[in-house]
Amino acid sequence: MKFTDVDTAFSYFEAFTNLAKTSHYTVRTYRLDRMAGLLDHFQHPEHSFKSIHIAGSKGKGSTAVFIRSGLTAVGYKTGLFVSPHVSTYRERFMVDGRFIPDAVLLETINKMISHLETFSFSEETGYTKPTTFELLTLLSFLLFKETRCDWAVIETGLGGRLDATNVIQPVLCVITSIELEHTAILGNTIEKIAAEKAGIIKHKTPVVIGLLKDEAEKTIRRIAVSRDAELHSLKEKLDSISTQTSLSGELCSINWKDKQPVQLFLKLRGSFQADNATLALLALETAGVYAGGNTIRALENTFIPGRLELLQDTPPVFIDGAHTEQSIIKLYDSFRQMFPDKEGSLIFGAVVGKNHELMADYSIRCFKRIIISTPGSFKESNPEALFNLFTRKKEELQLDCTITLEKDPGAALNVALEEITRSKSPKTPILVAGSFYMAAEIRGLYPEIQ
Repeated sequence: MKFTDVDTAFSYFEAFTNLAKTSHYTVRTYRLDRMAGLLDHFQHPEHSFKSIHIAGSKGKGSTAVFIRSGLTAVGYKTGLFVSPHVSTYRERFMVDGRFIPDAVLLETINKMISHLETFSFSEETGYTKPTTFELLTLLSFLLFKETRCDWAVIETGLGGRLDATNVIQPVLCVITSIELEHTAILGNTIEKIAAEKAGIIKHKTPVVIGLLKDEAEKTIRRIAVSRDAELHSLKEKLDSISTQTSLSGELCSINWKDKQPVQLFLKLRGSFQADNATLALLALETAGVYAGGNTIRALENTFIPGRLELLQDTPPVFIDGAHTEQSIIKLYDSFRQMFPDKEGSLIFGAVVGKNHELMADYSIRCFKRIIISTPGSFKESNPEALFNLFTRKKEELQLDCTITLEKDPGAALNVALEEITRSKSPKTPILVAGSFYMAAEIRGLYPEIQ
């Protein structure tokens, strides 16, 4: 089998067991031995570059891109593997902030597929073929080797301990945040989830952690001590962060306890991006690759699609992939710094397995008009159930909020735009949130920015 088109090749990958598309799991769903077997078969491409490994409930993608920017700024050729993508699979594999040329992608994919024909993995129970994410992870390692990367920043897909990426021996581990998420897989307490995320910590490998809840930090510290891994806590290093969100970006003032303060003006909007950038600074310093002004400028110029991204100016349409309770709260707070009160419409779509109850509560408190829609078909969702939940929550709170169901994302956007036209208020904003997949659906309606 030989591919001549990158998109067709990625569709082929999706034909393998795609754990991201299901909410039903078995004991043998998540594992590392098959991934280890793949790397043995391909002669360990992950050994050809230094790596930084990142896990967390939220913010790990942005933190990964900030760290990548910092490494590139000091002259290292740096690969980046993140997920999910917003518009194209090409976003998952980048080198120095740019897409890998399709010719290189195709050549590497075809070599990989050809060599997979001689790979076998058998057991009495469980899958015998690699999963989609295992293949994507393997491809990232092969691409970074092929393009001669010095470093690679690798983001976990889900959890940490049994994630397919947890086969690398990184120079540094980073844990961004811990929230209740994927409880059917990772556990139903903060401590259990923290333990799964901390599974990326390696023996005598330093680990940097973000502004975690006490119970999460305590769990991670215990695991770090057991592995003789030096731990650097942002909470202990930081005195304060102050931020202000504007249409132009995010103004951040970072006050360290034992260093000179730093001021950043990030292209990426949102107070949460200030947290991510600050954690990235600590990670780069811990890895010994912080370069003062060069690093600061690199982080300031970093851009990532789907993070409080402005798609059009009049009326303003923003998309964001926030999909956990705390990320939704931080997103809305930043949004209200730009647009006070409850003006504007929210288009909301979430996949199953998230804390919809709390997200509904905060959404209704922050918006007077909410349109429930479908976050694509990549992951399981139930817009009707979400609409019923939001309606019930509105009645409980007794707040003035119009909630409608429009399952088609394009139609949902049109409904919001038409309402603004009728109101003759062209500066009234629209925010899309609840899932990266929801953000991707709306972003896909703007082909000029793809």
